[in-house]
Amino acid sequence: MALRSDWSQRMCSMARGLDILGDPWSMLVLREVFFGNRRFDAIKSRLEVADSVLTRRLSGLVESGLLSKEAYDDGGRIRQEYVLTAKGEDALPVLNAVVIWAEKHLPAPSDQAHMYVIHSGCGQRTSSADTCTRCGEPLTAANTSWHSLTRTTDPVELATAMPSPAAPSQSTPARNGTAA
Repeated sequence: MALRSDWSQRMCSMARGLDILGDPWSMLVLREVFFGNRRFDAIKSRLEVADSVLTRRLSGLVESGLLSKEAYDDGGRIRQEYVLTAKGEDALPVLNAVVIWAEKHLPAPSDQAHMYVIHSGCGQRTSSADTCTRCGEPLTAANTSWHSLTRTTDPVELATAMPSPAAPSQSTPARNGTAA
């Protein structure tokens, strides 16, 4: 989803990546899905975003292959929730990098306005987007937590990509479509 123009066919891989990941709303939607918020209303509530904006971003992330839709029964009504794909899960280092950069370079408006990337394996904060700076293990959605002080006193385990029907994998689906 381009901010101002379509960069999807550019010769520069950064431009092509920014075509999808360069929109702030799209990044915040991915943040919510990693936090385990899979349903439209839960994402909307956390982001305080207009329906039309959220609908466009979710559609773009599905079209780009970062999210997929999964049906669920909402008391007799079939609705859709959004789950990470392997391609979406691969965006984790980009989101981690933004968090780490912001914590290092931007002042927080309050003592609670902090978010940290935690390697669940050793339980330590990391200052690298893709490798734990304490133990050296590569960071994945399965072994990474985010600690957002505005959400909870404890780190939150990240959602992982749902297994594809053809190739089962280790996955931790979000709890009831919403998370802290």
